[in-house]
Amino acid sequence: MTVELTFTDMLLRLSIAAVCGGLIGIERGKKHRPAGFRTHMLVCMGAALTMVLSTYLSAMLTNVWAIEADAAKTDVSRFGAQVINGIGFLGAGTIIVTGRQEIKGMTTAAGLWASACMGLAIGAGFYTAALIGCIFIVLTIILFSKLERVILSRSRNVNIYVEFEDTDNVVEIISKLKDMGVRIFDVEITKAKYSETKYPNAIFSLQLPKKTPHTHIFTAISEIDSIRAIEEL
Repeated sequence: MTVELTFTDMLLRLSIAAVCGGLIGIERGKKHRPAGFRTHMLVCMGAALTMVLSTYLSAMLTNVWAIEADAAKTDVSRFGAQVINGIGFLGAGTIIVTGRQEIKGMTTAAGLWASACMGLAIGAGFYTAALIGCIFIVLTIILFSKLERVILSRSRNVNIYVEFEDTDNVVEIISKLKDMGVRIFDVEITKAKYSETKYPNAIFSLQLPKKTPHTHIFTAISEIDSIRAIEEL
């Protein structure tokens, strides 16, 4: 059976990949996982682009280049395997864990991987699919970051970093949060001598009451005299 990839086919496949990856990423992002909305979209679109490329190369081998199946001993689906695997080492170099236990660089790593897949398509002369993939990747990185921030700002699950004068102040912070109806999942305390700053600090994993803006929590905690810094992770 001959497989013909039209512009509509490629647009539909990459669109579905973007939507499906984004839906998974939204759910992960709302729970503040390292790989969120844009990261999942990039990885899913990159994988879809690779499969579209494999289908294209298979059709080219049997139809355009007229190579018989018995004569073609090479599996076209493995052409870009080494590139896709190898890009993982480069992507891993962009991922870091900060002193506040916050993971940075996941979207960058996913972008590198998706770009590698796009490069395979361009190298094979599959310019239409590469162009569609490029547009989606750029939109994901530039425009969808704003959508991601809106989604996270409305999430009930939040991680906050707080610096204070003494570890005893944690009790006061917890009391303030409970008075506001905030559910505390976890508290990770770092003493001053182990901290990057001169003050002890803690990371709070919280679930806010419904329709409670994040800013209300920050304002309430910052009113405590012993608080030196507060930031959402």
